[in-house]
Amino acid sequence: MTSHDELRLLPWAGPDGKPCFLSTDDDESRLSNLADTLEATHLDLAAETLDQATEVLNLPKADPEDLRAVSINLTEALSHALRVAESRGRRLPQPRSIDD
Repeated sequence: MTSHDELRLLPWAGPDGKPCFLSTDDDESRLSNLADTLEATHLDLAAETLDQATEVLNLPKADPEDLRAVSINLTEALSHALRVAESRGRRLPQPRSIDD
């Protein structure tokens, strides 16, 4: 599954806002499972946020405060979704080069 010589990017940041990484040989560890659950939650919330944004944008005349709120929510959801995508992308098997 994961390449154990790589660190896993976790779906949360440290207290200083910097990325957190996990080094483990156990893809089923408590922390790995917590990260998997939080990643799924982030993606579910992103889908819900997209639905809400679509509703607001489909209004004939959306209130500027609603547009601002949905923009803030979309920005946060996109940030989380990108972190999940980066973490999962790092864990994909790397294609072999032609020289291998």
